[in-house]
Amino acid sequence: MATPAQWLEGSRPRTLPNAIAPVIAGTGAAEFAGGAVWWKAVLAMLVAVALIIGVNFANDYSDGIRGTDDDRVGPLRLVGSGVASPSAVKRAALTCFGVAGVAGIVLSLASAWWLIVVGIVCVAGAWFYTGGKKPYGYLGFGEIAVFVFFGLVAVLGTQFVQAGRVDGAGLLAACAVGCYSSGVLVANNLRDIPTDAESGKITLAVRLGERRTRLLFAALVTVPTVLGLILAVVATPWALLSLLSVPLALRAALPVVRGAHGPGLIPALAQTGLAMVVWALAATVGLFIR
Repeated sequence: MATPAQWLEGSRPRTLPNAIAPVIAGTGAAEFAGGAVWWKAVLAMLVAVALIIGVNFANDYSDGIRGTDDDRVGPLRLVGSGVASPSAVKRAALTCFGVAGVAGIVLSLASAWWLIVVGIVCVAGAWFYTGGKKPYGYLGFGEIAVFVFFGLVAVLGTQFVQAGRVDGAGLLAACAVGCYSSGVLVANNLRDIPTDAESGKITLAVRLGERRTRLLFAALVTVPTVLGLILAVVATPWALLSLLSVPLALRAALPVVRGAHGPGLIPALAQTGLAMVVWALAATVGLFIR
């Protein structure tokens, strides 16, 4: 049986910025659009965190039973390493999805009923990323899904449930967070190109090849800076605070553009996630100040 420490590592806590940053940015956008509602922000955070942990366990389960994780470079995988049974990891994933679902239903009933449908689509997207007979994560669509779910849906959804509407500031924030979030996945898949290609997991990185994947990553961590500048023009000059993320984005890009491989790319994931959180926090402070 896996130890609590192994379960914690298997939940991949380093991916939490992908859940936290969208809610922070969406709350800032909500304040700018009419007013933040803190209890709804807390529920949105619970949905996002439970969903991403559920995604991680679902990926662990699906990749593990396919044998994709038999030769891992990155963090511990519970099924692939044999420390937890596939059924236990599957139950953990479904439990997390259940928590996200309950919190999401409460939030939807207090905002708009059709958000329940959006939530169902999000859970389905999480499961079929690596689950099912033809997982779309094995076909090169993972980065698009991350941009949509952890960028557009998460940020704009957070803004909508609090402010009752979305606006241009929210869209800019959603695109910025989505780019950073996709960048995390690109760096992860760049690291795993050799093992993914061998196991038949045809990610976008495998399709593009190493050189073009590195260029894509550089573009993804650059775009949020441009969007921050636009946000400062169309919303508030205080959005220039988002430029505080630039040094972190540069630190994330250095190992990628310098040709690091394998474990040498792990810092790029951490720095990209940190840059995303700093961008979201700084932009949110700016939107609150106005």
